[in-house]
Parts: sequence; C-alpha cells; structure tokens
Amino acid sequence: MRLKVASIAALLAVALAAAWLWSAAEGPPRVEPSHVTAPRMAKEALSPAIQQHRVLLDDTQVRQAIASGTVDRPIKSLLKVRGPLQFGDYQWDDNAIPPGPTWIRVDLGKQILSIFRDGHEIGTAVIVYGGDNKRTPPGKLHILAKARDHVSSLYDAPMPFTLRLTGDGVSIHGSTVASGKATHGCVGVPLAFAERLFDATKVGDDVVIIPSPATASGTS
Repeated sequence: MRLKVASIAALLAVALAAAWLWSAAEGPPRVEPSHVTAPRMAKEALSPAIQQHRVLLDDTQVRQAIASGTVDRPIKSLLKVRGPLQFGDYQWDDNAIPPGPTWIRVDLGKQILSIFRDGHEIGTAVIVYGGDNKRTPPGKLHILAKARDHVSSLYDAPMPFTLRLTGDGVSIHGSTVASGKATHGCVGVPLAFAERLFDATKVGDDVVIIPSPATASGTS
C-alpha cells in the first residue's frame, strides 16, 4: 500500500479555501484570535516568480489557523505542492526566503513534517515515527543538540543528520521512509531532506509535535 499524504498547502486549500482548519484536539494549545496579531504579508515582499510556487496567507486565514489550534504562531506562506506525497517524497524551496526564526512542525496523524523560516514554509516531507513499543512524544520541544554522523549507542544504528529533541535520545534524523516502517520514538525523514533540515536549523529552534488522534485520545 502506498501512502498518499496531502501537503500542508493542499490540506489548507481543501479545508478552508487555503486556510488550515483541523481539529483543535490535534494541535498545540488554542489561542483566541482576538489575542493574535498576524503579520501583514505584502505581496511585493516576494518576487512574482517566487509567489508562483507559494500560497500566501492573509490575516484572516492566519487567525483561523491559530484559533483552530493547527498552528501556535503566525505564518506567511506555504509551499505549493502539487498532488499527494508518497513515502520517501519531500519538497524544499527556500529561494529568496529571508533569514528569520526557524521552527519545525511535525504532524504525526498526517505523517508530515514542515519547516518554516521567517514565517514561510521552506520544506515538507513524509515521515515515519515511533511505534507502540516507544511512541514519539507530542508537545513543544527544542533542538537540544545536532550530530551530522550520529550512531545510536542503544540500537547500534546510524542516525545521520540527527537533531536531538529529548534527553533520552528522541530525535529527528535521516531514515528509510517506507510503508510499514516505524522508529523507536524518533521522527525519520528522507536522507536528502534530513541533510537540508540539518543545515537549516540550529540548537534551540522550536519543534512542535502534534499527536495523532489515537494518541491524543489515549487509544492504540
């Protein structure tokens, strides 16, 4: 069976005419829209050529996404991914995106990871994650350490381009992303994507992991 994962941009377009609207139970803590000041994104900030590959969000769409619990902070644009992603697929485009705060959003239920810089999505990929023997922990984490050529001492397995998230070794790292695969709690991403992710992040960057509905409800 081949996994078909809609990109965040595709899900956004389907859910609310290019605005995220998933269950608040799946996302970070709710933030009331009246308490949110979303950035005004002037189209002139990105060239027309760059805009062709992006979904630009307005203030109303951003407030709806935050109020629904889909994201916990304002965003400006998403990658325009055409068609569903398959196991091993990813997309990356940081062309002309300015420097700025970088953070990662991992949605376990949708099996998708997105990285944002200065409010713009610059990469997205299908993931594998922890099985029942050791589940991937949800919540707001941070990159604690980075290791380009890490090998797990516990499992004697290579974990290239590791971004460590917890004291007991849960990390984002390069992995074989295929049907039926799972990890020991880590988030596995395609190797080429893992290298880009490694180079685009630094220690201290936020990582928000959204649980799957089954995990959130306490069922298996």
